Amino acid sequence: MKYFIYTRKSTDSEERQILSIEAQITELKEFAKKENLEVVDCFTEAKTAKKPGREKFEQMLKLIEKGEANGILSWHADRLARNSVDGGKIIYLLDTGKLQSLKFPTLWFENTPQGKFMLSIAFGQSKYYIDNLSENVKRGIRQKLRNGVCPNKAPIGYLNEPRKRSIEVDPKTARLVRKAFQLFATGKYTFVDIDKFFFDQGIKNSTNKYLRMDKIRNMLRSSFYYGVFDFAGETYQGSHKPIISKTLFDKCQEVIKRKSKTHINHKDEFWFLGLSKCKECISAITAEKHFKFYPKTRGKVRYDYYRCGKKHGYCSQKYVSGGEFEKQIREILFHYSLHELNAQRMLNWLDADEINE
Repeated sequence: MKYFIYTRKSTDSEERQILSIEAQITELKEFAKKENLEVVDCFTEAKTAKKPGREKFEQMLKLIEKGEANGILSWHADRLARNSVDGGKIIYLLDTGKLQSLKFPTLWFENTPQGKFMLSIAFGQSKYYIDNLSENVKRGIRQKLRNGVCPNKAPIGYLNEPRKRSIEVDPKTARLVRKAFQLFATGKYTFVDIDKFFFDQGIKNSTNKYLRMDKIRNMLRSSFYYGVFDFAGETYQGSHKPIISKTLFDKCQEVIKRKSKTHINHKDEFWFLGLSKCKECISAITAEKHFKFYPKTRGKVRYDYYRCGKKHGYCSQKYVSGGEFEKQIREILFHYSLHELNAQRMLNWLDADEINE
């Protein structure tokens, strides 16, 4: 009889006490050696079994249906299934005879009607545990909301206090957050400026770099800082201490609204925008047009400028003119060429495009 080893461990809190995947593999190989079992392959998965659709699990079952193995060796029944769909698949394969044996170091299984009944109970217990845990979590969240405590991770400027099960002001960063709101409310500072302000003050991401730009935007748009928060589409009055006033928050929203009206119109024809990224921070390149009026000729001339979009935080790169940008692109493309056949196809496509115009 040939066996597949199947190991699984997710990052869910209820599985923190389960052996690591490496430990499971070691234990199962020792068990296989002790029981003189032939192992032909090993499948490992770092996914929850709450819902069906695990790739490695499905792959293993398909190979069993093809006859490449007729037994499964796993640490416990709950490693195979924590939902009724996957549990039903295992029992069905046992019924059809394509799966003839299940081995677990932690429990005994025999491929008999009584054994399959006990296995279905083990799968049912795993599902009940998950369902009950989910309901307990939901009940805990509802109680937190009633107490005015946001169930999410505390934002910059606050700390989660596990002993009190509350969110408290972080004395180290709260004043910097307040200062950031005050600076932005003047209308003289951009999101990038605020990001640089935090970086200079020592507030960085986990890799010791600038915070992501979307984190800065979300912070300046968050009502949490004046004492109100949204959760699951509902608004709640928080029990945490506000860092800023509602008046200061509203001023920042007015600035954001004004800035949003000055977005670049990307319908204008700018070359290479979809093909180029900033070398320093990997953000996409964006462009804008400016016009200069010449009184003597009474003419208006358009000038294009390209710059880094700075979507990933602070970037030191400056604007470049359209001519300079084209020069840089040409220097890069100089080292590449199209195959003769592809070049002719491109020329034909351009000719057809001109005729259609």
